[in-house]
Amino acid sequence: MKLRGGQFLRQRLLLSTLTATPIIIKDIRAEDTSPGLRPYEISLLRLLEKISDDCTVEINETGTNLRYKPGVLVGGKHLVHDCGLSRSIGYFLEPLILLGLFGKRPLSIRLKGITNDSKDPSVDTFRTTSLHILKHFGVPLEGLELKIESRGAAPFGGGEVVLGVPILPNSLSATTWIDEGMVKRIRGVTFSTRVSPQFGNRMVSAARGVFNRFIPDVHIFTDHRSGQSGGRSPGYGISLVAETTTGCLISADHACCYPTTEHGTFDDFEEKPELFPPEDVGVQAASMLLGEIENGGVVDSSHQGLLFLLCALCPPDVSKVRVGKLTPFSIGTLQNIRDFLGVKFVIKPDPVTNTVILKCVGCGMKNLSRKIS
Repeated sequence: MKLRGGQFLRQRLLLSTLTATPIIIKDIRAEDTSPGLRPYEISLLRLLEKISDDCTVEINETGTNLRYKPGVLVGGKHLVHDCGLSRSIGYFLEPLILLGLFGKRPLSIRLKGITNDSKDPSVDTFRTTSLHILKHFGVPLEGLELKIESRGAAPFGGGEVVLGVPILPNSLSATTWIDEGMVKRIRGVTFSTRVSPQFGNRMVSAARGVFNRFIPDVHIFTDHRSGQSGGRSPGYGISLVAETTTGCLISADHACCYPTTEHGTFDDFEEKPELFPPEDVGVQAASMLLGEIENGGVVDSSHQGLLFLLCALCPPDVSKVRVGKLTPFSIGTLQNIRDFLGVKFVIKPDPVTNTVILKCVGCGMKNLSRKIS
């Protein structure tokens, strides 16, 4: 399959691997001042090589053309991958859980790098919300886990997490998931590394100040790390999850750390930039969560893409889900699903709740690489 441009590269590689479709991508950021693949995209390609057998990657000298031939997904235990410092571990986790489900053996991998930053979903949100979505599609919860061994904020990272993904016995199961229910409680966790432990409490009280006007059941844990498990950079942030009466989890997170420069150093700054006060971080994350709840839908906007991918990979049966306003990323996801899997969604806006109901018939993706006993 021939594609152009560098957008949605991660998703295209994921779908190419799942469907065993070789791809050629041309003109990757050809017009940019620094053209070609970014360091985190090359790291993702290396990661795909680790979990599959016989996959070939060819990149031209400028990095603007990529030829990728996927191999057989094997998974495996005790794998280790350094995600680098240009994107956080959250960027690598979403494709990993989907690929892990269709492997020959269960996947257990240690990822090193940045656990929390302001660009990608944090590992906390991933652990509480993303893994929970899989359960609606019949994924066994046994063996599905994410352990945060040490935290690392941008720009120098130093965090480590261990992801475990079981293999699917056969295929996913189609779902009808349109009732988002009412919010009954809010949970969350703050993180702080190489700063005062008081930062956690200050974020908690600021976030609670926003929520307590609406709901009494709010509980936010604090996770302060120092020494080895605190990584190499100062940083702090908060991850919040609203649980509804029908078991939906809506999440939002916000982190505050020094920006990453191209070389992962502070060379460009005469002096270190000021960071936001912890109170502002707490209020900002709480406001983001209220915005996500107001949007409606069974998942928040950052999880729409994952939800659509899971629906499309289901057996040839109707899946029906409700989401809030579609994000540009979700629209791109729907186009990629159509191109790679041949699955088209019926999209029907619901004017009463300002949400959107999507229906599709899955492509019937089966785990063909698992060992047939």
